[in-house]
Amino acid sequence: MNRIEDLEKLISEQRNVKTVDIDRLSMEEILRVINEEDKKVAYAVEREIPNIAKAAHAYLRSLKNGGRVFYVGAGTSGRMGVIDRAELISTFKMDPKAIIPILAGGVKAMYGPSEMAEDKEENGRRVISKYRVDERDSVVGISASGRTPYVVGALKEAKRRGATTIAITVNPDAEISRYADIVICPLVGPEVIAGSTRMKAGTAQKMILTMLSTAVMVKLGRVYSNLMVSLLPISSKLRERARRIVMTEAGVDYETAAKTLEETGYDIKAAIIMLKAKVDYGKALKALREAEGNLEKALNLVSDGPSSSKPRRG
Repeated sequence: MNRIEDLEKLISEQRNVKTVDIDRLSMEEILRVINEEDKKVAYAVEREIPNIAKAAHAYLRSLKNGGRVFYVGAGTSGRMGVIDRAELISTFKMDPKAIIPILAGGVKAMYGPSEMAEDKEENGRRVISKYRVDERDSVVGISASGRTPYVVGALKEAKRRGATTIAITVNPDAEISRYADIVICPLVGPEVIAGSTRMKAGTAQKMILTMLSTAVMVKLGRVYSNLMVSLLPISSKLRERARRIVMTEAGVDYETAAKTLEETGYDIKAAIIMLKAKVDYGKALKALREAEGNLEKALNLVSDGPSSSKPRRG
């Protein structure tokens, strides 16, 4: 089968019968058509939740066992991996060495096309070898078409090395599925503009990666209730958010929250323990170490009973 026939089989490359006259529509009509198609994405992703959950368990297992999680992709798919990892650092104070995005073509491909970077399996195999991926690691291959050579090569090599392999695609029976232990395949249908997978496919990829990593961060104890207690306060906005979190959870005023955070170097978890359990910084840190960073467990260690049984502030 030649490459043209191969492309024609992909759902993501087919023409959408509902948009064949899009070039004749008014601006508002174009936007409504795009919006109607985008509405289908969340439902397609919903049907993949059992597979997303399997991937989340593998992701969590890798991080808990001292392994790493790799996002591998090209073009829009690869950029989605870079974006997700970047957000995890400031939102959850994740170690940048624990979650590693690999984009075909490197940094320059973040800002534009990188000629031929994705077209060789060998390039994908080589980068996985360079990182010495092993059985503790998980490798997430992201490819809308499901046949990007760079991603295929990366998953092949990762599987050979014993890593858990995960494929995210929008085409059933995609080539990358053959080398994946877990396949996530939301059927979003043909794109508004034929083959423009930055649209519905890209939206689905963003949703899946956000769901996947957020669920893992919750299970790692980097969220308490629905608060970002592990955020990295690297800007005035984030420091202000940290103060609001402490105020909300500890039930204190702005000045008390700010003063306690200053004492802890803006360690939100420690500040909350100090204020809720009325202990000093040293005891708060000790409790967090014993609880492996889990705020609820740490509060239980220094309080008179399970903190989960006490009403939370909303």
